[in-house]
Amino acid sequence: MTLSTILLWLLAALFLVAAFVAGYFILVTRRIAAEAERKVPPVGKFIDVDGNRIHYVDEGEGQPIVFVHGLGAQLLQFRHPLFDRLDGFRLIALDRPGSGYSSRVAGASGRLPEQALVLRHFIEKLGLEKPLIVGHSLGGAITLALALDHPEAISGIALMSPLTHLSEAPPEFQGLLIRSPLKRWLIANTVGVPMAMKYAQQTLAFIFGPQAVLGDYIVKGGGMLGLRPSHIYATSTDFIAIEQDLGRLQARYGEIELPAGLLFGTGDRVLDHKIQGLPMQGKIPGLEIDLLDGIGHMPQFTATAEAVAFIRKMAGRVFAS
Repeated sequence: MTLSTILLWLLAALFLVAAFVAGYFILVTRRIAAEAERKVPPVGKFIDVDGNRIHYVDEGEGQPIVFVHGLGAQLLQFRHPLFDRLDGFRLIALDRPGSGYSSRVAGASGRLPEQALVLRHFIEKLGLEKPLIVGHSLGGAITLALALDHPEAISGIALMSPLTHLSEAPPEFQGLLIRSPLKRWLIANTVGVPMAMKYAQQTLAFIFGPQAVLGDYIVKGGGMLGLRPSHIYATSTDFIAIEQDLGRLQARYGEIELPAGLLFGTGDRVLDHKIQGLPMQGKIPGLEIDLLDGIGHMPQFTATAEAVAFIRKMAGRVFAS
């Protein structure tokens, strides 16, 4: 047997091993994703917006409030902890394109102005009359983009633990830095979900810290939905897209003339209030900043009464007339 023949056999063997390993992870991924969807099924309606199939909930009556979730999240992060405590309003929360049960149109970039435009068209399709927008984390950056590019569509903004300025991401998020769409797809459909599941408790402890992770977050808060290939792919896409627009947007905050408020926990480990919160003082005319001493990145779960009071205060400002 010649050396070239031996090398060919070795390459063939390596290919078979790689194919077997990939097949194993694909099967594990599908099993985990199916279990996530069984335990956390869709809870709302669907509507087409710019080619995106948007999943949303629409509850209550009164002045409209629209909730925009953050990176890797979904609408249950608002509906579960807040909706029962905000009677007297029409409450709408959506899964952003690619997240939760919303699909993202092929070729979409996930960039902040793109997501803001989808949100504006979502508001129009539902016939909402100048809603208050509540944006959490990355949803805060999208809310700011909406206020800058489409102020006529909304009445005001309430930012909760928002991303407002470009800064270095924490090490816990570096795994999302996958610039190649092909590599992103391959990872999402093979090792991404099993790895996310392996480190889920560690990741959640970081996101919720210094408070404890709520016991019902995984199912009732929708946390399990992050264990699906489409969700991981969209989360990485959103993460990559931030740097393309946020620097330009943060230079324009002075243009915002809408009523605006900001709620931030001083114990936030994901987004430092000294970098993302306090520097907003004076950039938006009339901006009110409320700080929650020692509270982390998820005030809607860990300081629910304060989060509800903040939203009601902002609703009182924007709907006063």
